Amino acid sequence: MAYNMPGFRIGGTIVAGYAAFSKQCGLYVSAGAISAHAEDIAVAGLKATKTGVTFSPRRPIPDDLVERLALASRKDAEA
Repeated sequence: MAYNMPGFRIGGTIVAGYAAFSKQCGLYVSAGAISAHAEDIAVAGLKATKTGVTFSPRRPIPDDLVERLALASRKDAEA
């Protein structure tokens, strides 16, 4: 748990976290993962912040994009 959100940690670094809010959900990864996949996020019709992607339960993030974001965030954590 970090920032009151469940997530996944490697060593002392949070690789990915997630949260649900009243109108949207969020997947939170490293800033590098977001910037590296900014075009893919836009193509999927999703909104991104510096460290997160927001989506609705009716239109979730595609599984392959979640995997790519998590792997990129993990790579950032190991660097």
